[in-house]
Amino acid sequence: MDGQHSEKSQSDTTADRTSSAMSQNPRAAQRQAGTRGNPEGDAPCPASHRISSPISRSMKDLSCMKVPQDPAHRDKQAHPTTILLCKSRSSQAALMPKEHKMFMEEAYNAAICFKMLRDLNGSDPLHLKYIIKKIKGMAYRAPNLVLETIHDYLVDNPEISSRHKFRLFHVLEAVIEASNSLEEAWQKSFMQLALENMTKSTELEEVYQDAASDVLLAICRHSWRVVAQHLETEVLTGVFPHRSLLYVMGILTSNEAIFNEGEKACWEEQLAQLAVKSVQFLNTDMWSKELLSALTKPDRTHQEQPPEKAFLFIYYGLILQAEDNSTTVRTHLRTLLDTSHQWPKQREGIALTIGLAAARHLDHVWAVLEQFGRSTPIKWSLHSFCLKNAEDLQWKWASSTILLSYGQMAVRAKAHILPWVDNILSRMVFYFHYSSWDETLKQSFLSAVLMLVGAVSRNEGAHSYEFSQVSELLDCLMVLMEKEPRDTLCTPTRQQTIHIISNLCPLPPNSKLRPPLDLEKKSQLLSTCLHSVLALPLLDVLEKHTCLFLEPPNIQTLYNKTSSALDQLLQSFIMQSPTTDELHLLLSHLYPWLASEKAQERQRAVDRSTALLRFLSHSHSLDPKEDFRRIGQLVGMLGILCQDPDRAIQQSSVEGLGHLYQLLISQTARAAPMVNAQAPKQLSPASVDGAPVWSSGDQKTAPPTPPEMTFPKDRIFQLDSSQVIKEVMKHLTKAELTDLIWTAIEGLGSASPFRVQAAADMLLTTIREHGAKLETLCSVCIPQAKEKALHAITLLAQNHTPELVATFLDFSVPLDSHAFCLWRALGAEQPVSRQVLAVLLAWLQERALPPGPRDSGPQPKDKPCPRSLAAMNMLHELQFAREFKKAVQEAFPQLLLALLAQLHYTLELHLPQEPHLPQEPLLPREPHLPWEPHLPQEPHLLQEPHLPQEPHLPQEPHLPQEPHLPREPYLPQEPRSAPEPQPGHEAPEAMPSPHSTSLEALKSLLSTTGHWQDFAHLELQGGWKLFSTIDTYPQGVSLLARAMVQNHCKQIKAVTSQLLPNLQSKEARERKVAILILTEFLYSPTLLEVLPRQAALIVLARSLRDPSPEVRVLSLQGLGNILFHPEKESLLRRQLPPFLDGFFQNNEQVVVQVMGTVSDVLHRLGTHSAAAQSLGVAINARSFFDDERDGIRAAAMALFGDLVAAMAGKELSSLRTQVHQSMVPLFLHLKDHCPGVVTQAKFTLYRCAVLLRWRLRHTLFCTLAWERGLSARHFLWTCLMTHSQEEFGIHLAQALSYLHSRHRHIKTWAALFIGYTICYHPQAVSQMVSSVDTNLLFSTFEDLKKDPEPSIRVFATRQLCFLQKVAARPQ
Repeated sequence: MDGQHSEKSQSDTTADRTSSAMSQNPRAAQRQAGTRGNPEGDAPCPASHRISSPISRSMKDLSCMKVPQDPAHRDKQAHPTTILLCKSRSSQAALMPKEHKMFMEEAYNAAICFKMLRDLNGSDPLHLKYIIKKIKGMAYRAPNLVLETIHDYLVDNPEISSRHKFRLFHVLEAVIEASNSLEEAWQKSFMQLALENMTKSTELEEVYQDAASDVLLAICRHSWRVVAQHLETEVLTGVFPHRSLLYVMGILTSNEAIFNEGEKACWEEQLAQLAVKSVQFLNTDMWSKELLSALTKPDRTHQEQPPEKAFLFIYYGLILQAEDNSTTVRTHLRTLLDTSHQWPKQREGIALTIGLAAARHLDHVWAVLEQFGRSTPIKWSLHSFCLKNAEDLQWKWASSTILLSYGQMAVRAKAHILPWVDNILSRMVFYFHYSSWDETLKQSFLSAVLMLVGAVSRNEGAHSYEFSQVSELLDCLMVLMEKEPRDTLCTPTRQQTIHIISNLCPLPPNSKLRPPLDLEKKSQLLSTCLHSVLALPLLDVLEKHTCLFLEPPNIQTLYNKTSSALDQLLQSFIMQSPTTDELHLLLSHLYPWLASEKAQERQRAVDRSTALLRFLSHSHSLDPKEDFRRIGQLVGMLGILCQDPDRAIQQSSVEGLGHLYQLLISQTARAAPMVNAQAPKQLSPASVDGAPVWSSGDQKTAPPTPPEMTFPKDRIFQLDSSQVIKEVMKHLTKAELTDLIWTAIEGLGSASPFRVQAAADMLLTTIREHGAKLETLCSVCIPQAKEKALHAITLLAQNHTPELVATFLDFSVPLDSHAFCLWRALGAEQPVSRQVLAVLLAWLQERALPPGPRDSGPQPKDKPCPRSLAAMNMLHELQFAREFKKAVQEAFPQLLLALLAQLHYTLELHLPQEPHLPQEPLLPREPHLPWEPHLPQEPHLLQEPHLPQEPHLPQEPHLPQEPHLPREPYLPQEPRSAPEPQPGHEAPEAMPSPHSTSLEALKSLLSTTGHWQDFAHLELQGGWKLFSTIDTYPQGVSLLARAMVQNHCKQIKAVTSQLLPNLQSKEARERKVAILILTEFLYSPTLLEVLPRQAALIVLARSLRDPSPEVRVLSLQGLGNILFHPEKESLLRRQLPPFLDGFFQNNEQVVVQVMGTVSDVLHRLGTHSAAAQSLGVAINARSFFDDERDGIRAAAMALFGDLVAAMAGKELSSLRTQVHQSMVPLFLHLKDHCPGVVTQAKFTLYRCAVLLRWRLRHTLFCTLAWERGLSARHFLWTCLMTHSQEEFGIHLAQALSYLHSRHRHIKTWAALFIGYTICYHPQAVSQMVSSVDTNLLFSTFEDLKKDPEPSIRVFATRQLCFLQKVAARPQ
């Protein structure tokens, strides 16, 4: 102990201390000649030797180190007594005055240093800190003196405490680092000192050893080769190296500051040679066990890995890389992978070792990872089984290790990795989808992909490879971005993800992304990345989310890096395709954010736009051959933002316009020499007034700008916003000015006051500055001059709706994108949208009435009113605009009656009915999502995700099904219009007929307002064709009203209230529609809430005096309703048994008519349904499902469906049993050869599903109505088997019986049904089928192998193989 050891009398005199140190000082012999008369033994040194260069790294603060203090030293005096220097007079006399002064100064400093070294044994932290600071300062001035003093102190005090020596080591480290050079004698002495203490065991444990190791590292800064040689000798002894040796080698490997330029490569080469020499130890059990023990030893902190362990992973990987025996490599890697994966640094180390081994053994490393990935613990971790004990945690993040290993393989294998990229990507995507999702997996996935993408990007040969898995990788990245929290920014995940996407699209001609991205995928990437970054909250809000973090990130820095990554992404896209179309694509994704209501989103969007324009302006990346167009919208949006209340947005917008101006000038200048070289200059012909007339073939090109109008590039940034906008406008073409005007008009409809004011100012400036150009422009895009003024008035004043609607109707046929923008703007406010619909309905009723009697007789041909048909077209289109969604729902009763009357009107006109032509979607300025009923994605009800034994070899037979459920093809999309005419081309004149437009409007009304059940009733029955002729029209209206009653439509009361006034209309067609709907609504109990029974009698009685015979007949039928004659109920019920007997007549037509009569009786009974006879009707009807006569099969299915609809809401278990037993026959008759039977089978199957309350009925309807192929069949089978598990045996038996059918399609369908059942329920099927049934199945599938449809043949082949396996299983 230092407290027990006397420091002798060194503090009394310097002479005694110096004489004691002389015997051990390696420099004493060299300096003895110069100090012959000096008892201290120190020769005077020049001033240059006392001034040292600054040390390369700061000295560690010893006072802050948590070293245990010795209690024996706590009472020591904090400030020792002064040291007296005694010199002999003879010695002083022998020295010259100058030398004497230097000698005394050096001796004094040595004594002070000695005193401070002794005081390092104190316990006062403040005093220790002061001492260390003083010694550090002395070392800067005279490092050699301090080195000698430390050496002498250690030699003279060999028994000082470990704590004291620990502090001396840190001081010695700092002094050696502060020295410009280190003499060889000092190197040997202190190296020996470090090596002796590095492996010494003390109470300070590893802290003491690390301090001694740091001394050796300090020596490495002067002579690392000597130290490396000593280390190599120690490592190659055959005994596993001591921890401190690995510590030093770890610091040497990780710290480049130790080496001079070029020396780090030499150390790495020496390390590789050391690994080669160490290969022999892999076969030594003791050495290998100690290696594995050191690698798996828990760290002090799991956030940081000690240098010795980090080096050991590298060393291990290099040894495996040098090993020639592949079996040894595989064994060691698998042993390493079987260790714990609980801690992040451990996972990174394992991955690094695997990556280094892969540099030479890529095939074997891949095989080990594949084998490890299929092991049981990995499967458990992928399936997220509950962790029962702490030991299971070692496998929870094993997939993270695998991901990191793939990344390290890519980095280390370099050029050899290119053929493996797709395989690695496929495995990364697999683990991304199936691993337990958490922050650990996310970071590992990103790190691995970053390493892989970086390795590919650095490889010159990558451009010759086509990577097919890139699309799947991009999907994973988009999912990852979408899963990021919308209101926080705590990790660099967004930045890393965007960086990866950018690296996948590098600059040509070294593009690594093959095949290139398609437009849809690129649009998805842009939308996802922009939304993830631009939609973040304010930075202050983001910082509040990190206030509870132990180490909160710098939000400002993190956001800046993320934004820079987003800028890089945009630049990489434009550099990959330097065209104006690409620029327009990028800007179109920024436009919605430029118009955002949130200031921070606008600022971020305008910053991104400005950065992109700045990049293009400075880099001149755009192809000069490109016609720089479609920037009018950008000018308009940036011009509006120049008046934003936020000052930063103003400045960024003005800067963006300045860069756009420079880009326009530069692009024009670069394109001019090319144009001049291609064709000689020609003067444009002059117009009547002398102004030049530009050729229509060159409308997209701006006219040459007069020299006096072109500003120098640097001056554009000195102008204010209004002047900048004017200068940019001078270089816009007519088409671009059009876009600018429409952008301003859209801005007039904004809810932000500043946007309205800015848009008005810009519109006024445009008209004022370029009015001459706009005259021709308006005549092309806007039919009448009056319309130009109304466009601005529309959105500035909302109190002239009727006049504006009337004016807009005149130029809305055909409807173009600009006109539709006006209609959308009209409906921006809910009150106005309701008023617009009301005005359109009024115009719809302004129909040209044929002359003569209105109410009877044939209607002569007449020319329809243009505005009436235009109103019809607009009512159809506005149903898809989100601005009118709520108004359309509110006006459903009026729209329904009006559209039905309009259909009748178009039939009266006898206009030709062209097929409904497909129309191109509009490109509205403000992108929006129209209402579309989203079909729910079908969950895999009977199939759980499993980890296949091989990536592409499933164990079960492959079922020919598509990954997504069927979607409804009819559901409305964006408003449609014919493409706009190009210059020199006439617009196509083919337009859909008024009747087809009216019918489509009726369909879309039902689908867009949530009445899809009513739509389904007509679609599945083929009811829409009833509206094609005037004779079948009443049946169509009745069928629609009956569907509303049977589906308990919530709008029955509202429609009833609306149709009552229509019964008094002057129009016969409106009265006809009203009475048709009313007679069907009489079967709804809801009607009586609006129209009591007595009031209904009065209304019908009044209609008996209607001028129209049709209305009178319909009124009479309504008066015969059971609602007014309750006695009919028992009469009708008594008629049912005789009718049922009529089912067995021989005449097909009689049987069909009898079944139709029973259906009519069930309908007339209404809510007073014949529950007692329902079972008999069901049994009798179901018995004719397989009748050989087509008409009877169809009639029986229709009757069964009507019975199911009549019994809806009543709990009849016997009827439900009949319904369950009818599902398979109906299911199989979907492939009946008779179209009428197929139609009735679809509708009845749908009705049964409604009765049985199946889920996903909307998807079922879409599948029955439009989908074909195996995917639809598989979905229908899934629905049936999921909802009828108790009837499994019945369904299977029924399907087996249909294998004897004479109809090939039904037999095939039954085989597919059984095939699906075998795949998902092999055990149950094997227990239920007999050997006869099995043989029948074999023969059926053998026949299906010859089916003309390829998918059926493939399915049959696979089913045969699987059926053989099932048949071979023990019962």
